[in-house]
Amino acid sequence: METPTISFLCLSLLLFAATLPPPAVSVCNSHDKAVLLKIKEELGNPYVLTSWKSSTDCCREWYAVKCNRTTHRITEILVQYDDNLSGQIPAAVGDLPYLELIFFHKLPKLTGTIPQTVAKLKYLQSLWITWTNITGPVPAIIGKIKSLTYINLQFNNLTGSIPPSLSSLPNLGYLDLSCNKLTGSIPPSFGSFQNQDFYLKLSHNQLSGQIPSSLGDVVLDTVDLSRNMLTGDASFLFGKNKSVLFYIDLSRNLLSFDFSNVEFNPTVLQYIDLNHNRIYGKLPEGLTELPHLQFF
Repeated sequence: METPTISFLCLSLLLFAATLPPPAVSVCNSHDKAVLLKIKEELGNPYVLTSWKSSTDCCREWYAVKCNRTTHRITEILVQYDDNLSGQIPAAVGDLPYLELIFFHKLPKLTGTIPQTVAKLKYLQSLWITWTNITGPVPAIIGKIKSLTYINLQFNNLTGSIPPSLSSLPNLGYLDLSCNKLTGSIPPSFGSFQNQDFYLKLSHNQLSGQIPSSLGDVVLDTVDLSRNMLTGDASFLFGKNKSVLFYIDLSRNLLSFDFSNVEFNPTVLQYIDLNHNRIYGKLPEGLTELPHLQFF
């Protein structure tokens, strides 16, 4: 006959076991996991991706990625600050069908071109590849990713002309291609950007020709075209109708126009830099009526 003490202990153990949480079930999508492991391998198994292991859950235990809480599909890949990561951006990034953000930042040994496969990502909203050594052109095929709202490709070694196809992105509100080696002219089609608060930065390149007058139709918040070889008129970028224009930098170009009759909207304009051009005429009286102006 069992003693009361033993019976009590057995009952206690059973009750304790019943309260234990069930073993963790992996929620990571198997396809996405396989793609990520391939990406890791093609990047040389860098230290920044050491948490990416086949034995662990990519949604719960991996750094540098994010999953949707409902679908458990990979929506973001964020790889940054690794001086030893080397190789090209793997074409396999295009095999993550629910990706919304690509973020590669301060990876000095990341080389090669932006893979054409990014055009497969129909949910991609942000393409951020900065401070790397990628080369080649800005792919024209990016213009097919209609979900894009944000493109930042500054501080790379991109060459060639700016593809006009970027203007076909209906939701794009931020475009930064500065600090590359881009040549050619600014596409006239850039006048068709529809965002009501557009950020455009093309500075520190080798762009030439005239600024397309169609750009005056864009509702610009920020425009930085400095340190290029642009010529001709740029007065149409100013005006009393520019109610959200906050920042304009056209410095260090070859621009030539009469500044005397340029008008301004005093609502938010804070920064104007026109130095090192061939601009002539008197300073407009409207400059004295800009209460928020901090730099001229």
